[in-house]
Amino acid sequence: MALADRLETALEARPDEDAPRTLPRNLFRFILTTTGRHQVLLSLLTGVVFLLELAPLEIQRRVVNELTERRDWQVVFWLAAAYGGMALVHGLIKLGLNVYRGWVSESATRDLRRRAHALCGSPSGTRTLPEESGTQVSMVVAEVEPIGGFVGAAISEPLLQAGILVTVLSYMFYLEPWLGLVTLAIFLPHIFVVPLIQKVINRRTHLRVETLRKVSAGIVAAGTEEGEPSQRGERLIQQVFMLNMGIFKLKFSMNFIMNLTHHLQIAGALMFGGWLVLNGRIELGTVVAFISSIGRLNDPWGDLVNYFRDLSSTLVKYRLVADAIERLCANRRD
Repeated sequence: MALADRLETALEARPDEDAPRTLPRNLFRFILTTTGRHQVLLSLLTGVVFLLELAPLEIQRRVVNELTERRDWQVVFWLAAAYGGMALVHGLIKLGLNVYRGWVSESATRDLRRRAHALCGSPSGTRTLPEESGTQVSMVVAEVEPIGGFVGAAISEPLLQAGILVTVLSYMFYLEPWLGLVTLAIFLPHIFVVPLIQKVINRRTHLRVETLRKVSAGIVAAGTEEGEPSQRGERLIQQVFMLNMGIFKLKFSMNFIMNLTHHLQIAGALMFGGWLVLNGRIELGTVVAFISSIGRLNDPWGDLVNYFRDLSSTLVKYRLVADAIERLCANRRD
């Protein structure tokens, strides 16, 4: 509790005294200004988490080798106990990391709301905002939640997932370079194809949002005009349908490629690794460790793809909020 209290005091904002007169135009500048010290601590915790990913893999390898070669039950017992203890430690640290991320996100959300209040609130509390400004206020209130939610993971999430990928791949090459090359060769097309598909999905998503805004504007105009506006609205609705279907096809195709690549890697490890075992080049535990390592590559890669999709969306939302706050401040000055 004492640590939580100190963190609360460290990030406690006083918008009347300390808040800048405008929001930073860049999302990451806002993140570093608001939560810079906490991002450093999150990064350190993240480093511990992805380094501990190696311990279970190595313990599994040693247990299998012990069972198939020396057959010493006492060693197996202590290795299994070490595995359980390491899983507990890793889980507790990851739990702390996730809770800390959530706290940083909520603190950033609170800070963003306070900044908006300090920059745009009426000093007298009696002024009535025009209708346009009221819409902008509603948009700011709605969008600060997803922006703040992104802040806690803005740096630690890509660091964690990239760290897991690099650490696990390095461990695989340490165990058996040739088997590592086979696994990497199957994984490489995945690295180039998936981001390209995600980029197309992002473009379609942005176009879909813009089209939906036109549909909303057309619904408002439909009360005063007839004929062509309704026909245009029908075309826009059909366009949204086609965009959504295209997004579904691309998304499920990307999932298919990721799953297929995962299973091809396992097939390659079993085929080439089995040949190495039969020829006495490596131990059986090494193949088991390789298959476990492959299982730890798919999730972080998928999480990285999701992160960059969320980053693209949050950048757009942050620019909209910053622009809305600037307009609100201009209206108040006028």
